[in-house]
Amino acid sequence: MLKEVQGGVCAAKGFTANGVHCGIRKNKTKRDLALIVSEVKASAAATYTQNLVKGAPLTVTKNNISDGYARAIICNSGNANTCNANGVEIAEQTCALLAKELGISSKDVVVASTGVIGQPLDITPIANGIPALVAGLGDHSDYACEGIMTTDTVLKEIAFEFEVNGTLCRIGGIAKGSGMIHPNMATMLVFVTTDCKISPATLQKALSEDIKDSFNMVSVDGDTSTNDMVTVLANGMAGNTEIIEEGEALDAFKEALAAVTKYLCRKIAGDGEGATKLLECKVCGAKDTATAKTVAKSVICSSLLKSAMFGSDANWGRVLCAIGYSGAEVDVNKVGVCFRSQKGSVVVCENGAGVEFSEEKAKEVLGEKEIEILITLGDGDGKAVAWGCDLTYDYVKINGDYRT
Repeated sequence: MLKEVQGGVCAAKGFTANGVHCGIRKNKTKRDLALIVSEVKASAAATYTQNLVKGAPLTVTKNNISDGYARAIICNSGNANTCNANGVEIAEQTCALLAKELGISSKDVVVASTGVIGQPLDITPIANGIPALVAGLGDHSDYACEGIMTTDTVLKEIAFEFEVNGTLCRIGGIAKGSGMIHPNMATMLVFVTTDCKISPATLQKALSEDIKDSFNMVSVDGDTSTNDMVTVLANGMAGNTEIIEEGEALDAFKEALAAVTKYLCRKIAGDGEGATKLLECKVCGAKDTATAKTVAKSVICSSLLKSAMFGSDANWGRVLCAIGYSGAEVDVNKVGVCFRSQKGSVVVCENGAGVEFSEEKAKEVLGEKEIEILITLGDGDGKAVAWGCDLTYDYVKINGDYRT
């Protein structure tokens, strides 16, 4: 049983949040410091970017939650704190300042940053902003969500209610991500909270498995960020028997986690920098799941295909082209392609060759804000889904002067 509820990261028992403008960003109307706090120590799990260049906060967070627990998450936007000589020092100072204000150990803090790479980060605005950040803690998931946004244009938050062996639990998440989004542990910041009781090891395993089908299947522009991190805090305040092994209880938790992550995947892809359309590529009939994933990601990453979708052009040859260079073992003579949206569907390719279709109908189908690219491979039962967006003029405009 999954039921959507309000509250984002504050939906689960024992979690409060806030977001303020502390002065990192020049625009005083934008919040640039976010905080999520658990009333009690929580099991903590995280996954990080595969980029060799990593933001200092990732190093500090990985060390802090090495014992499997945390109490708080603090994140600034406007500066990535990456490639800075004193980056680790700044991240550790942030943890220490927050810990003092909350009365907890600095080792129980998850710290994150997002924004411009290679820009020195002054601790002063963070130090000045933390007291107000803590004082304003409450049911403010939206404030925290605003505080982690960079080029995002919409809030990305969701929460669900679910049952674990008869005990009602809740799970919620917020995310930021619009540019530098490419599969490789995703390219974004995602914070998830739950009152479900689950051991740190089991939580880490569940998260590591989930991202293979969620955040690793999202791409906006092919650039893997330096600051990717997905973190989950589980404080156990729902009162269920602790989940420590495989079984129905863990299955229920995994289902709820997947509901949160996949919702956020769609929101991130649909809010790609300059994007006007969400693209969802569904592959079926692959010889195995790995093949399906390779094909889906290759198609969603094709700049030519993304450009065609922007122009509502049913240029299906670009889909076949992306499949062909994906590296997957596919019999191209069995490939079928169909475009689908709320306006209907149009089959454009069967058995690796084009079929007659109405260009007018195709234009109508591809003119919608959400488009499905359906691919059949005819080789087995493997299937996968990947998310992306169209490529527009505005993407270049946004990134042409992102730093200045």
